[in-house]
Amino acid sequence: MTRLQSEIKQSKPFRSLEEEVYLNLIRTTDALFRRHEALLKTVDLSPAQYNVLRILRGSEPHGLACKEIADRMLSRDPDITRLLDRLERRKLAVRSRQREDRRVIITRISAAGLELLVQLDKPASELSKACLRHLGKAQLQELIRLLEVARESTG
Repeated sequence: MTRLQSEIKQSKPFRSLEEEVYLNLIRTTDALFRRHEALLKTVDLSPAQYNVLRILRGSEPHGLACKEIADRMLSRDPDITRLLDRLERRKLAVRSRQREDRRVIITRISAAGLELLVQLDKPASELSKACLRHLGKAQLQELIRLLEVARESTG
């Protein structure tokens, strides 16, 4: 019995090695994600909101249109507009229409949003390290390479 079979209390073998790897990826992502989610909960942010704020910080000073934000998200969110509405209500982001094309709305991170990210930078970095440092540099680089290769096949 593999470790994953034991964790999920599955007595039957997996249908394929690919299925076992796929389920291991989901299980690992969930375990890592829960710790990250707990950190963000302390400042009343969802992982998607945090992702948007980091994207907006990286786009400064220009900001981004809604579609550009959606394209950069780590995991797809079907309603970026509502996500931006929540960030704007909390004064963590600001939106404005472009002068050249009034149909385009640009979103930028606010001073309060930048302040919140600065507050989270160190704990988020420490959390990533705490979760993965035991792998060592060579294994981490190999894991990155393998994950990138796996993602290539998803189109």
